[in-house]
Amino acid sequence: MTAQYEVRGNVAVITLDNPPVNGLGLSTRLGITRGMAKALEDPGVTAIVLTGAGRAFSGGADIKEFGSPKALQEPNLLDVIAVVEQSTKPVIAAIHSVAMGGGLELALGCHYRVTAPGAQIALPEVKLGLIPGAGGTQRLPRALGVEMALNMMVKGDPVKSEVLAQVPGQKLFDKVTTSADTLMDEAMALAAAVTDTRPLPKVRDLPCAHPMGDGYFQFARNTVKALAKNMPAPLKCVDAVELATKVAFDKGLVLERETFVNLMATPESRAMRHMFMASRATNKIADVPSDTPVREIKAVAVVGAGTMGGGISMNFLNAGMPVTILETSQEGLDRGLATIKRNYEAQVKKGKLSEEKLAQRMALLTPTLAYADIAQADLVIEAVYEELAVKETVFKTLDSTMKAGAILASNTSTLDLNAIAAFTKRPGDVIGMHFFSPANVMQLLEVVRGAATHKDVLATVMALAKKIKKTAVVSGVCDGFIGNRMIEQYIRQAGFLLDEGCTPAQVDKAIESFGFAMGPFRMSDLAGNDIGWAIRKRRAVEYPDLRYSKIADLLCEQGRYGQKTGAGWYDYQAGARKAIPSPAVDAMIVSYRADNKLATRRVSNDEIVQRLVFSMVNEAAHILEEGIASKAGDIDMVYLTGYGFPMFRGGPMRYADEFGLFKVVQQMQRFAKNPLDDQAFWTPAPLLQRLVDEGKTFTG
Repeated sequence: MTAQYEVRGNVAVITLDNPPVNGLGLSTRLGITRGMAKALEDPGVTAIVLTGAGRAFSGGADIKEFGSPKALQEPNLLDVIAVVEQSTKPVIAAIHSVAMGGGLELALGCHYRVTAPGAQIALPEVKLGLIPGAGGTQRLPRALGVEMALNMMVKGDPVKSEVLAQVPGQKLFDKVTTSADTLMDEAMALAAAVTDTRPLPKVRDLPCAHPMGDGYFQFARNTVKALAKNMPAPLKCVDAVELATKVAFDKGLVLERETFVNLMATPESRAMRHMFMASRATNKIADVPSDTPVREIKAVAVVGAGTMGGGISMNFLNAGMPVTILETSQEGLDRGLATIKRNYEAQVKKGKLSEEKLAQRMALLTPTLAYADIAQADLVIEAVYEELAVKETVFKTLDSTMKAGAILASNTSTLDLNAIAAFTKRPGDVIGMHFFSPANVMQLLEVVRGAATHKDVLATVMALAKKIKKTAVVSGVCDGFIGNRMIEQYIRQAGFLLDEGCTPAQVDKAIESFGFAMGPFRMSDLAGNDIGWAIRKRRAVEYPDLRYSKIADLLCEQGRYGQKTGAGWYDYQAGARKAIPSPAVDAMIVSYRADNKLATRRVSNDEIVQRLVFSMVNEAAHILEEGIASKAGDIDMVYLTGYGFPMFRGGPMRYADEFGLFKVVQQMQRFAKNPLDDQAFWTPAPLLQRLVDEGKTFTG
């Protein structure tokens, strides 16, 4: 049983005990209701305290039961809350650490709530494409006020208990304790004090209204609609809270539940739930047990103070870890330090960072021009020019310089990590840590496991990623790893679309309407078109049969490298990032088609989207088959956190499943008949074809 029962004097204590966050699975729900029954039957018990063991009061639903029959088995959470709320003896929730989702809804069903300071309070269901489904939309506005409650539901972010306790007129907390250590003592004291109180206070009986009435909710809808875009749940939160102000509590509860169930069936919620589960599974590596010992990382070194090196350094500085940053010239070092400081100063200016924190972080940063000064670092990350000969020089130097047991990491985005490891006499200590630009902002970290990488090195880097707040996904070694290998096909298709009659703006607009943060041509302008040009030149030697549109090379030959040169696929005004369609580029494309006698046609937006997305899906199927990625969810997390794939679609693999893999293959067969496309590429990957034949999915 994952809920423990004991009697202390006249008070029954029911303790949720379902690590790590006391999820409200079936066993826990049964434990609560059985504990309540015991307490109510015991004449010696005059009050009940409900609390949580370990690191949480309760984090809500048990993710281990998502989608399983147990999640629907009675007693459901509504049943449990009804038992608590209807108790003839006072029930006090003793809240600490975390009370989120169903955990907060359970606490709202109690007659009294005592909280420790620092507890994280939230209704985060919107992040799963849902609304609260166990009374949260009806009770929290009564306890906390309409505006604050609605803000919490729409954003889904946690708020500290002491902040909520300061909300004027709030009835959420009856007491904030002096510390977490005194929580149970103060909850027991409150239990003794309210033993004879009748009638027992219930949140459901509190009034619920907003002084502006309909005007407020119309304003709220307009605001939420602008922010929610393709997600239905935030607007449904507004509807549900409005119901709390207009209908009887029990009717509001029924309508809330109907909305919750309907949202569960939407593709957006399925996608968001998939993302939630996939994000928690990225650190599960089949042959690396969770208890694998990790190396201690106290000091970090970064080789290269350029854009990537500076951004990488900031991640560790933000986590309070000392960093030594190495450059080959004083000028480069000074420029890198100035950029880091300027980035922090921008955060101060926006109110996101205090002057004190800025000073603390900069004090952790040590600049140097000498390899000897980084010799004792526990981890060194190379962030130099993306050329194998340059990496060779750096890693041979690191091998002879760094202490035994230091982890040697490369930030390479495409190069062979096994070749890099072979430059050293300790390949087991070498690993890829591919950060994405800007490295201090982007959430994704591709962790590249070489053929010789020790398991404890991999486990250490995965644990470290959590410390610096990155989503780490493990990749095997191949050209481009997971993300860039797939984006290569996406970019190739974008080029073929230009050959066939599209403009850069049309392609970008179509994929951005699908939900991407930016299209392939705007993305290339941001990253630098010269980077793609260098990769194409290298691959022309390594893969002479691989076809590309030649238009991108013509663009680069004109020096149109993107935002950094003020001209790329688009034109840019000085100091501005707004992409302006370029008549010169459009004319160049038309001229190229004429010179090469390419027959153009009208390409629909649906075809644009499908060719771009399904090209990634087919390449990803090869990646899975080869074992470069261990599971489809990892690939989705790469694209959701590193490439701007729309979250409400759940990633390319989840989207392909939702679209239907049979239909994906049908569309690919149509694309294979296009004479201007790479027809051989559209042969379905063996894994994709096998899944279709067996009626299975990537993520099911």
